[in-house]
Amino acid sequence: MAKVAREMVEKAGVDVDKLLELLVKNAAAELTTYYYYTILRFNLIGLEGETVKEIAETARVEDQNHFEALVPRIYELGGKLPDDMVEFHNISACRPAKLPPDPRDINAMLTVLVDAERCAVRGYTQICNMTAGKDHRTYDLAQAILNEEIEHESWFSEFLGEGPSGHFLRRGETSPFVSKFLR
Repeated sequence: MAKVAREMVEKAGVDVDKLLELLVKNAAAELTTYYYYTILRFNLIGLEGETVKEIAETARVEDQNHFEALVPRIYELGGKLPDDMVEFHNISACRPAKLPPDPRDINAMLTVLVDAERCAVRGYTQICNMTAGKDHRTYDLAQAILNEEIEHESWFSEFLGEGPSGHFLRRGETSPFVSKFLR
C-alpha cells in the first residue's frame, strides 16, 4: 500500500473507504462485463450480428484493460479485491450484461450492450466527481476509463438508431486513454 498516497487523498477530503468501495465495485463490473461480452460476442452471428461484432470485441478488450488499470489503484489506497469470485461478481456496480433470451434479436443484444456502457458512464462520472481536484491519480484513471466508456456507449447507441455521436471505431488500437495506466 502507498501509505502517503492514501494519507494525501484523505487530507484532501475524500472518504477513501467510500472511494475504495466504488473502485472495487467498478472493477467487478469491468471483469464481469468482459466475461459476459465474451459470450455476447460469440453469439453475434448472421449479417446483423457480424456488423456489431467488431465493436463488441473492442469494448470487451477495453473492459479487461479497465479492470487491469483499476486494480493497482485499489491496492495503492489500501483496498483489496474480494477473495471469492462469486462475491466479486455479486458486488458489481452494474447488473450482468447477460445474453438476452433470443440471441438472434440484434436490438435486444444492443440494448444489453448499451445498458452496460451507460451504467459504466454513471459509475466513472461518480468517481470523477468525488476525486476532482482532490485525488489526481484516481481522477485521471477514472476520467480515462470514462472517455472510453462514453465511446462504447455511442457506438452501440448509433446501432440502435438513437442518433449520430461523432465517434468512430478505433482501428488497430485499443484503450487509447487507459493504455498509459497499463505500463
